[in-house]
Amino acid sequence: MVGTSENIRVIDLGAIASNVRAIRARVPESAMLMAVVKADGYGHGAVQVSRTALAAGAEWLSVARAAEGASLRRAGITAPILILGAPSPAECREAARHLLTLTVCTPDHVRWAAEAARSAGIAVDCHLKLDTGMGRIGARSEAEVRAVLDALDAEPAVRLTGVFTHFADADGADMTGALEQLRLFREMTAPLPAHLIRHCANSAAIHRMMPEAAFDMVRMGVSLYGFPPVETDCPLRPAMSWLASVTHVKTVEPGAAISYGCTWRAERPTRVATITCGYGDGYHRSASGKAQVLLHGKRVPVIGRICMDQMMADVTEVPGTVPGDTVTLMGRDGDEVITADELASWAGTISYEVLLSAQERVGRTWIPAK
Repeated sequence: MVGTSENIRVIDLGAIASNVRAIRARVPESAMLMAVVKADGYGHGAVQVSRTALAAGAEWLSVARAAEGASLRRAGITAPILILGAPSPAECREAARHLLTLTVCTPDHVRWAAEAARSAGIAVDCHLKLDTGMGRIGARSEAEVRAVLDALDAEPAVRLTGVFTHFADADGADMTGALEQLRLFREMTAPLPAHLIRHCANSAAIHRMMPEAAFDMVRMGVSLYGFPPVETDCPLRPAMSWLASVTHVKTVEPGAAISYGCTWRAERPTRVATITCGYGDGYHRSASGKAQVLLHGKRVPVIGRICMDQMMADVTEVPGTVPGDTVTLMGRDGDEVITADELASWAGTISYEVLLSAQERVGRTWIPAK
């Protein structure tokens, strides 16, 4: 691509729809699909992703906080939405106002939800979270589960409609821990009413633990966006590309230094392109000296330290480079592709963080699903 001067993320909603269908084909037909759209849909746009995922076959959505769910309601989305995080009293009140399903794992959560329900004059739905090994939130024992159930019995305005847990290591080489969590989940949910929606499978479990971990619903997290956390034959497509542009091109002679600290010096006459992206845009400075970008379908190395607003690349092997050319920081250009996983490896992080890294000044546009 050429001719754009923007630093922009391009979101292919057709890839989101395709990923939903691919996951639908992988799990038992009896299991519902929950699209995890927290953190603004992993940076892809929560409203746009939610509408696309629901149209493609998802039945539920989930967010981390009540405010995220409220924004989806204001956008006109009526599907069930689960707040995955433990609530505060204020979160309970916002959940009641917007008909969001709460997560509860202590009697206090139930009491706060009941107060919010009475204030709003409605009943509030909730799912019970079990801690089977993640160590984050959730009831951890039969006694703790019983305490929550007793609180629910005392508060008819709070309706228990589901129960779930989260795997800590379903993407690890050793599945022992995940299998033990699955065993505990079965054991802890066995005494609970059969009508409750049971769910535990995250993206890794969708690819590695079907159908045993399917239960009544699976949660599509990073796989929804095309980045499975484990090797899989599931035909997922990355939905996000990140594009920038060339603003300046020059030739430097041997010995010339590029960028802060003079960590890179030319060993030959070198064509250098300056690009409209830096760590102020969310591109990791820690990728300096390792990163590559795509230009006219070719990989070129980023040279010198990545700056706040700009970075430089050696474009000697792409002689036609001129200001205004589009640079692919993440995504496909011709036969070459740079994935979020590859960018993460250069930065010493994970693909999740890469997808969320772009700052507000990086534009975003959506390609509609066909």
